[in-house]
Amino acid sequence: MKKMAMKLNWLAATGLSVLMGLAAGAAPVAGPWDQPAATLAAQIAGILGPGQAQLTIRNLSTISTDEVPAIRQLLEQDLKAHGVNASGGESASTIRITLSEDARERLWVAEVVEGSETQVVMARVELDRQRQTQDVGGLMLRRQAIFTGHEQLLAALEIPDGLVILEPEQIVIYARAADQWRVQRRVTIGQKRPLPRDPHGILLATASGKGFEAWLAGMQCTGHSASEQPADDWMVHCAESDDPWPILHEPMKQVNPMQPTVAQPVAPAQIEEDDSRLIRAFYNGARNYFTGIVTPSLGVDLPPFYSAALIPRPAGGVALLVNGIDGKVQLVENGAFNVGDATGRSMTVGLKPVAGTRDWGSDFAALSSGCGAGTQVITSGSGQAENDSLRAYELPALEAVPASAPLAMNGTVLALWTASDSKSVMAVLRDAANEYEVDRVTAFCN
Repeated sequence: MKKMAMKLNWLAATGLSVLMGLAAGAAPVAGPWDQPAATLAAQIAGILGPGQAQLTIRNLSTISTDEVPAIRQLLEQDLKAHGVNASGGESASTIRITLSEDARERLWVAEVVEGSETQVVMARVELDRQRQTQDVGGLMLRRQAIFTGHEQLLAALEIPDGLVILEPEQIVIYARAADQWRVQRRVTIGQKRPLPRDPHGILLATASGKGFEAWLAGMQCTGHSASEQPADDWMVHCAESDDPWPILHEPMKQVNPMQPTVAQPVAPAQIEEDDSRLIRAFYNGARNYFTGIVTPSLGVDLPPFYSAALIPRPAGGVALLVNGIDGKVQLVENGAFNVGDATGRSMTVGLKPVAGTRDWGSDFAALSSGCGAGTQVITSGSGQAENDSLRAYELPALEAVPASAPLAMNGTVLALWTASDSKSVMAVLRDAANEYEVDRVTAFCN
């Protein structure tokens, strides 16, 4: 009780001195981090009271690493003004600060540890869009609307002079007429099972560009054109199927190690006649996610997941990134792809959690931009926001690092996949008026 009384008296004196300082005259123009640093320091001091504490800072936001020392200095100064002497040395009390953010705001979180007791305080900081664009180096995302419609759509596929749209109950093939899309053919899918509340599907092209395959819950459709102009003459056949969906394209194994190749993100946006390299996953149509069972086996047990992508790793090879239905984003590195050790025995590497993905939505896709690390993961924001956003991340290790500013979208992102050229990402949106849109998202180096 005596310690608590001393702390309250000290807080009252500190608050009075702050008020007197404000009344004495106008303060100088504050920098962008002055206010959140002052707010957080006051909350921390309210817990600790005067004394010593060890201070650590972890930056998971788009704030440049060059600015973190300045933020630390501000926090140390503000804490000192409240009687807390913070340093990097060992102490009985610890202050662990994490600088994080999502598409709407920055959030600075402080864990204050006294013995076995931990208390958490935080300061919210509204994002400065102009400043954020300047701070985030690497690349800039841009989007282009290529189709809009009134009917619910699950996926889209660009074909020469045309567009294939997958809807829950039909496939619609459009031909380009001037600056508009003209319906060329409608094909009823004819599924007999009840549709799930939130149906999903995929559309993939054949290597020739004259055919496609479509998957949705319990059904598979194939389309083929015998003419030189694919949009003119399509034969489409649909049938019930519980076969696994092709979701990834396994990279070719390097034949000559003396001639290294640059790993690229891979996706089955184009089905080859020899599809032995396709990685397929079983889909739970009743629950709208992949079960975690894939073929061929990758040598590791996967959890049920919404999205998956193969991405190149800085040290060589590729890794599998999966977004589980439990909200955890995890990485499976080389062991899943039959990489042997020095004895030639197969190695199995388990799933590793990826930090910095708290604000990711359920959909992501790999993009080969040539900027920064060369490959980024484009992900939607968490939740079902009416105005969603997309953002690029890089994974130099087991932490997702923002590589672009958020790209505002015109609605909620319902689906996201890598385009056939791997240099762009396609997105399906639904706006507040229940209109649907297909966007092409590309990246440009800053």
